[in-house]
Amino acid sequence: MKKILLPIILISTYISAQIPAGYYDGTEGLTGYALKTKIHDIISQKNISWNYDGLQLFYKQTDLDKYYDHDASNTEYLLDIYSEIPTGADAYEYVITQLGGGSAEGSGYNKEHMMPQSTFTTIWYEANKKKTISDYPMFSDLNFIIPADARINQLRNNYPYGIAGTTNYYTFTNTSKISKAAIPNYPYVGRVYEPIDEFKGDVARSLLYFVVRYEGKLGSFNTAYSTSANINPTTDQCPLDGTEERAIDLPYVEMLKQWSTADPVSQREIDRNNAIYAIQNNRNPFIDHPEWVNMIWSETPDAIAPSAPGSLTSTQQNAYFVNLNWTASPESDVLGYRIYMNGGATPIATTKGTSISIDHLDPSTTYTFTVKAYDKGYLESPFSNTVTASTVASDSYAKDLIITKYISGTNNLIVSNNALEITNRTGHEVNLNSYRINILLKNSQGNYYRADTYELEGKVSNNETFVILNPKSTLSCYSNSQAKFVTASDPMTFQGDNYVELAYNQFVTVDAIGTKYVANTNGNVSLYRKSSIYQPNSTFSIGEWDSYPSNYCQNLGTLSTNELIAAKDKKLGIYPNPVYDRLFVNGEIEKIKTAQIIDFSGKVILTEKDPFRNKKDISVQGIPTGTYILRLDEYTQQFIKK
Repeated sequence: MKKILLPIILISTYISAQIPAGYYDGTEGLTGYALKTKIHDIISQKNISWNYDGLQLFYKQTDLDKYYDHDASNTEYLLDIYSEIPTGADAYEYVITQLGGGSAEGSGYNKEHMMPQSTFTTIWYEANKKKTISDYPMFSDLNFIIPADARINQLRNNYPYGIAGTTNYYTFTNTSKISKAAIPNYPYVGRVYEPIDEFKGDVARSLLYFVVRYEGKLGSFNTAYSTSANINPTTDQCPLDGTEERAIDLPYVEMLKQWSTADPVSQREIDRNNAIYAIQNNRNPFIDHPEWVNMIWSETPDAIAPSAPGSLTSTQQNAYFVNLNWTASPESDVLGYRIYMNGGATPIATTKGTSISIDHLDPSTTYTFTVKAYDKGYLESPFSNTVTASTVASDSYAKDLIITKYISGTNNLIVSNNALEITNRTGHEVNLNSYRINILLKNSQGNYYRADTYELEGKVSNNETFVILNPKSTLSCYSNSQAKFVTASDPMTFQGDNYVELAYNQFVTVDAIGTKYVANTNGNVSLYRKSSIYQPNSTFSIGEWDSYPSNYCQNLGTLSTNELIAAKDKKLGIYPNPVYDRLFVNGEIEKIKTAQIIDFSGKVILTEKDPFRNKKDISVQGIPTGTYILRLDEYTQQFIKK
């Protein structure tokens, strides 16, 4: 019943003290959607995605009530924003073990996804039966999963949050309600759940976190909560608008902005944000910087469509991909470009730049491409010129990503030494947003089924290797901080008898470990792809792999030195070689993002981000005498250190 308040100046100081130094570097001077994208890049890096089944155990760190009915000594009772009564005694309270219920208010709590699961679940059909799979990392992201009364959660269903109108359906013990929507200027007239004023800002900042964190995937999410064939946009509407940058319908954004302003960041949110950062290694930026809400959704687009991009050309044709380049549209409000193929009405790719690799093509096939620009108002330009490109019959590149290492090690409640290493040898950068790791598990009846999936994200350069690691791993050669993805989701709980696959577009198998719907025998074993195997294989063949004992961990996360040497780029030069202290690089180095020095065991000796921002050399002082590889993004050069 009591609320602990701190003076505004104290809260501000507390917030600043808890943000890790440098966490938001690069956001200075940015506004609008450019700021949103930069924040996305920050908060999506190296997150730890835990398994949903045990998520409630974290609530003792994130969601204890120390602000209303209890003080800092509380170690038992949860804070439920759906039932909390700030001005008096709560009608009921929950402890961790009361998960479940739903027959009436106070019968138990659920783990409530503030952005409904139906937004990001995968629907598929097996034996003519509809199946639903939950998608990680969204499925277990604590930043928008809270303990909430099970009955209210059940009645809320997947209705959006919103402003209640005069037609009311349910009023709950803390006066929150489910009513017919009355959101200004918003066409949705279905039901909404309106939280009490005390928590409207909390809700707004959580939803806005979601659309920043998952930029790049929003276009693939369900923009109507109904999955029926006859979606009514006025009754089945999700606030997501299908775009990546703006993300949410503007009238709904205005409501969230008002909620965030009227209900400022509380100590409860600050504490929860810090606790979640310790658990899953990312933060809600709108708790740290609430002013960013208005700074991002402040764009004022014009009503004039941009000019068409110019001079579209195909600069490289290979067996499975072609490279396209064009000149930018001249307007300053252009957000990006959509690429169309073979006269289709739906874009096959989107990019913010003026070049792209179009992959998953067939060899010896002719394609046509054209490009449109789109601006901050999501107006499209006319088409660019059309370019025709023909893929060749074969080349030296892999047709897709390939699993190069599989470690099935110690696996129990405390330790799970599971790891997958994936390598890009395709000859081009790959967008990972269309890839996922799938797994088959066995139920109590002995039948195999598709368990929940883990979606990859971001990009991977050519000749880059990355690792997916279980966060409970204690492998001797690799840590959570080194892995690109860290997850305890179902696909990374394999125990050797499971079938595990790298898939494209949900269920198109790219590469596989094991055979579907049988008990496999890959337990207590580490599999390393033979160096002679260059292509992925949708059908598992043990002959393509070298077998080692469980927990075997060598050169994880890096190409072999032979592969690195083979990746040498003739367009870049280094001097002097041999070198004593500073190694100079010439060529097109301005866009190089990462420089690494690697020894011939595959160990990374030095890593430098944006190495040529203000210089043209790499310091090798302090590195022992020997022969090394300089890796600049996907390019490599061999040198001798004197």
